[in-house]
Amino acid sequence: MGRDICGSGKMGGGCVSWLRNSWSQMEKALNDAVSKSFAGRYFKLEARKSCFTRELRAATATFLTMAYIITVNATIIAVSGGTCSAADCSSPAGPDCMLKPNVGYESCLAKTKSDLVVATAVSALVGSVAMGLLANLPLGLAPGMGPNAYLAFNLVGYHGNGSLSYQTALAVICVEGCAFLLVSAVGLRGKLAKLIPHSVRLGCAAGIGLFIAFTGLQANLGVGLIGPDASNLITITACKYVNPETGACLGGKMQSPKFWLGLVGFLITSYALMKNIKGSMIYGILFVTLVSWFRHTEVTYFPDTPLGDANYNYFKQVVGFHKIESTAGVLRFSEFNRREVWVALATLFYVDVLAITGTTYTMAEIGGFVDEKGHFEGEYVAYMVDAGSTIVGSALGVTTTATFVESSAGLREGGRTGLTAVFIGLFFFLSLFFTPLLSSVPPCAIGPSLVMVGVMMMKVVRDIDWTNIKDAVPAFATMLLMPLTYSIANGIIGGIGLYIALSLYDYAASTINWLRKMRRMVVKEQNQVSATAGVESTVEII
Repeated sequence: MGRDICGSGKMGGGCVSWLRNSWSQMEKALNDAVSKSFAGRYFKLEARKSCFTRELRAATATFLTMAYIITVNATIIAVSGGTCSAADCSSPAGPDCMLKPNVGYESCLAKTKSDLVVATAVSALVGSVAMGLLANLPLGLAPGMGPNAYLAFNLVGYHGNGSLSYQTALAVICVEGCAFLLVSAVGLRGKLAKLIPHSVRLGCAAGIGLFIAFTGLQANLGVGLIGPDASNLITITACKYVNPETGACLGGKMQSPKFWLGLVGFLITSYALMKNIKGSMIYGILFVTLVSWFRHTEVTYFPDTPLGDANYNYFKQVVGFHKIESTAGVLRFSEFNRREVWVALATLFYVDVLAITGTTYTMAEIGGFVDEKGHFEGEYVAYMVDAGSTIVGSALGVTTTATFVESSAGLREGGRTGLTAVFIGLFFFLSLFFTPLLSSVPPCAIGPSLVMVGVMMMKVVRDIDWTNIKDAVPAFATMLLMPLTYSIANGIIGGIGLYIALSLYDYAASTINWLRKMRRMVVKEQNQVSATAGVESTVEII
């Protein structure tokens, strides 16, 4: 089995070839042993024509392409401030100390980010291993892009300046996960997704991509290319000198060293993607991060400040296990009597039904698991797993856990069983021991990856029928409103509302046509009755 399915072919002569032959024989022996073991039979390695080493290579490819989410997700959610409050500010502190540079508050944010790094890795670990063991599918799971930005910028807001607290937002995600689990259990998940107009679904995916890219261009979470402007709302900045309180440009436009460093990282990621290099998203982040780790430079992540010194001392530990201190188990359900909570719940539920269901099904199609009836083995359990993983993630302090499209990298490497997903989970487990490094990734390294995520999510616009105004207008409105109103919910509501409004004419026309048809039928029946009555009266006279 090892040579037929996972063998390396014929070998030539020479020392190198002898080593290759020896390695091939050892690999074959290992693959045969695992395939015949309990684990091999459980994961159906032979039935799906795979082997141990192929599954390991597939898991490595998937993990390298999705590992960026560990730092990106933690950085995005940390923008909300987490559980940090004005009480964490160092004195003297006013009521707005959370919105201004403050050593005490920033120290709390640094600890929160470390908590979120661990929470992200644990959520990915639990979700991926569960997907492998229970559904036997080679899919990696982790907290997804989109819901994290919605929580950080729409619900909780920058440093807690939004309509809901971080604790209430996590409770909303937990309830949404329970509802998601319920509709998955009763088999309504796919049917609910089909209720939303196709054009709005596509516009939603592209709009979220624009929203994420928009945040990646700002200073708080990205490269700082754009910033506030008194007359035009926003403008190009990348300034060397910025007001720390308002973010307004004070001088040196397009002279920010961190922006140019981030641009180099973006180009590295782009070139790697052009050449289909595995782990492309990692290389740009890695380059910018490594450069920012040198102290006493204009792009350093560790400035010569008390906070910079504290972060650098934590970074120097390199290896260390961080225990979650502030984000786990802080869900608060006491504010569920507010309208904002139910709007958030509906929005998250809608996005998850569309995005997660669609991604899982697409990955199954790429892997060749879908049969002629449109179903695949482990489908029911797979839907249950990602819904259950969302509940686990909310308890740890992160947003919706979902199947990652980066799983396609492992599928291209030949991953065909849940053993791939288990290995992915083990890789996330190993990352838990490098929290000091993963917590020290600067925003200018994260921003380029967010822009690239937006680029990738925009590809769905080609499937929109732009010649049909009824489809084009709602899709365009959905895409436009999300970044411009800084709200995913506004985009969804606007798109669906416009689609319904444009459909009123069709509904009215079909109703009028139905009434006309019914009237003709009634008149026809009356004429037939009258004709029959006339014949009967003539017969009586005769």
